[in-house]
Amino acid sequence: MHNGQPETTLIKLGQPEKDTWSLCRDEDGLPEVRPAIVPLSVWQQHIDETDLAPWLPSDTELSPALAEELTKAPLVAIDFPAFTDGRGYTLARLLRERYGFTSEIRAIGDVLVDQLFYMTRCGFDALALREDQHLDDALRALGAFSVSYQPGVDIKEAMFERRLREAT
Repeated sequence: MHNGQPETTLIKLGQPEKDTWSLCRDEDGLPEVRPAIVPLSVWQQHIDETDLAPWLPSDTELSPALAEELTKAPLVAIDFPAFTDGRGYTLARLLRERYGFTSEIRAIGDVLVDQLFYMTRCGFDALALREDQHLDDALRALGAFSVSYQPGVDIKEAMFERRLREAT
């Protein structure tokens, strides 16, 4: 147990790490245990508290004003309410590429081993696995592909562009 909650399996920058942040989904009031990841609306009311970080629902409208606000956060968590909801990938990619966000972006919620490689390609650098997912499987999944055809946050060129550049 971690702060009264089940221990979360966290992978950060490709390595297992002890999760020091507790997750609070309650929209009413502040959690007693800190540091805490709290709903966006709660964080916005306490934006200057450095031991609080926001989590964004997958349907968050990411405006330039909100992106600017998020630069004050020590990390931003993006919630995956179901593994079939891919909007979190877009939020992470927009934060990294359009808004230049450099702090930690963490995937929370229904985060499955199958998704991890693609999440890192979209800009997630921390992955909080769903309770039934196994760390060893997750670490293997992160290294499952050695080459990517499409550009991503991690590799800006498509495979054909890299090959053309290397051939000249």
